[in-house]
Amino acid sequence: MATDYDEVRSDVKESQDRSLEALQSANAPDARSVVRELDEADAMDESMTPGGEFVAEELTVQVIPQAQDEFTCYSCFLVRHRSQLAREKNGHAYCSECEG
Repeated sequence: MATDYDEVRSDVKESQDRSLEALQSANAPDARSVVRELDEADAMDESMTPGGEFVAEELTVQVIPQAQDEFTCYSCFLVRHRSQLAREKNGHAYCSECEG
């Protein structure tokens, strides 16, 4: 007698049917109630911050100008050393990683 190995085994098929029945019988919330709950949660988040504190910090950043031996890649917009220059086209410089 030939055996069809592509056929689903009976024990696997039964477990698939049981899990499908369990999913169908589960009490899933409707989309409107989920959206309403999310909107309520967002409204609560807007009025309070975690810990209930408002922090007003000022950041101080030192900006270093681009050096003569550096360029800004027109593709990735990172400042690179001239040794990483792959090509210049139409006045725009491209690094070796973007051209690689």
